[in-house]
Amino acid sequence: MENHKLVHPEHLNQYGFLFGGYLLNWVDECSWIAARLDYPSCGFVTVAMDRVEFRKRVQKGTILKFHVEKARTGVTSVTYSVRVTRDNIESGQQELIFSNSVTLVCIDENGNKIPLPKS
Repeated sequence: MENHKLVHPEHLNQYGFLFGGYLLNWVDECSWIAARLDYPSCGFVTVAMDRVEFRKRVQKGTILKFHVEKARTGVTSVTYSVRVTRDNIESGQQELIFSNSVTLVCIDENGNKIPLPKS
């Protein structure tokens, strides 16, 4: 799955670069969307993100591309690999900004883990 976000002035920190919390929020949201599209009958909550390392600074006006792929499926959880890139529109080159894995668990209406449906 792919998604895009535009970095607005309100997303910037005191130094004029993207605040990391917004990027983490978008990564979490894109992973959740991918999980819901793959398992529409499940409710999901995020239980883990692996290594958080911001590789490049991002300025306002940057269009970020989120690449989300299913990496692992467990009994009650699913893990997605997320890569965030920015495109240089003139050259067509992509630059990696951030990557990690996000694990979500399927829950029932009471918040208890339940098995993922068989595909």
